[in-house]
Amino acid sequence: MVKFLMRICKLNFGEFEENEFKKFMRMGLIMSMIIGTYWTMRPLKDSLFRQLVGDANQLAIAKMISVLLMIPFIAAYTKLLDYVSKPKLLSIAPPLFYGTIVFLFSWYVLAFQSGWVGGVGWLSIGLGYFWYFIVESFGSMIVALFWSFSTDITKAESAKKGFPLVYTFGQVGVVLLPYLFVTLPITCGIKTDFFSLMAIFLMLLLIPVMVKRLIKNTPEELMVPQNEKLDEKAKKKKTGFIEGLKLLFSHKYLICMFLVNFFFEVVATVIDFNFKILTADTYVGVEMSKFLSKYSIIVGIVTIAMLLLGVNKISERLGLKASLVAVPIFIAGALVVFATTQSVTFYFWLMVACKAANYSLQGPSLKQLYIPTNPDVKSKAQAWIETFGSRVSKEAGSNLNALTGVLSKAAYRMLCTSIGFAFVAIWIFVALYLGKTHKKAIDTNTNVC
Repeated sequence: MVKFLMRICKLNFGEFEENEFKKFMRMGLIMSMIIGTYWTMRPLKDSLFRQLVGDANQLAIAKMISVLLMIPFIAAYTKLLDYVSKPKLLSIAPPLFYGTIVFLFSWYVLAFQSGWVGGVGWLSIGLGYFWYFIVESFGSMIVALFWSFSTDITKAESAKKGFPLVYTFGQVGVVLLPYLFVTLPITCGIKTDFFSLMAIFLMLLLIPVMVKRLIKNTPEELMVPQNEKLDEKAKKKKTGFIEGLKLLFSHKYLICMFLVNFFFEVVATVIDFNFKILTADTYVGVEMSKFLSKYSIIVGIVTIAMLLLGVNKISERLGLKASLVAVPIFIAGALVVFATTQSVTFYFWLMVACKAANYSLQGPSLKQLYIPTNPDVKSKAQAWIETFGSRVSKEAGSNLNALTGVLSKAAYRMLCTSIGFAFVAIWIFVALYLGKTHKKAIDTNTNVC
């Protein structure tokens, strides 16, 4: 069976050695569970926020607050990495921290949606904001932790073909899990999100089992970083509470990686906000959960299709530089659609296209950029870039969205589009620099920073 899958994957991803292929399959299953769980939580994040808070327009405020809460959260996380290994933390955090919260929250949701407790009030509003932050932190923190662990155990040449395969497995989770645990229950007539939340709880319990299986069954020679000696030397250095933040601003390579995330997330946040507002005006209650779950599933299907059609070959044949530059060019096209159209259907497909381009092309490319870096960059700086950086980006996008109450719709869209095109222009030059620097580091077998 494994050899058959290897022959199929050879066409789109490249030729693997058998144990190497099994390693990436196991990593892919973990990614599938993590990202599938997140995309099951994601439609519930917006839907339950709307129900518990009672006002979809407060989504912009929720994004702003999540940025402030993320600062101490990441600082504690990066300090914790000085004492707890990445695989151990990846085994502990999902079931004990997130699992406990989801389990308790699910019972309140059951009571709220069944009418056993009062309607919208201070408790429901507080829990709505808390739930929003928990989902945001899971999508950033646990995904970042998984990729930090992955770049620690993968060499550059192997990652070039293996990481797109891992992303493909991840998107299978994006397609199946939201359908099974959000869309299907609602279609069958279930009128509460309790079932979906309990399914999320059970999925969180499976993550540590899969991590332990990866470590136990993968040969040691396939679990080493690109520059093992350099990494071992770097691990001996003691680091501070916000060392990752210091590292981020200490090297232009890392600043440029931050900018790539920043530019994409700002544009995506603006488009996503408009999409969610139109959705909230069209659907209510569990029907909104169902519609947003459908969106998650379509994102996964389109992403898988792009990966299977060989979009990752851009990086393999033309170099990492080409795949990094392709995304801002695509985003420029998305901005044209945003500026000229206002329809929930058009925004649905626009967001699907943006997310699919990010997951199938930009995501695997950005993860490869971390390989020629030291362990602190892979864990601590990466956490600030992808978690806090993502929140700051969404904060910036939310600030633009807050202007909807000040500017006319036409002026708001013109401002957002103009800023977006300015970002795209800078983004292209940043992508060229990152691709060039990464190639030089891999060719000389050195760390960039």
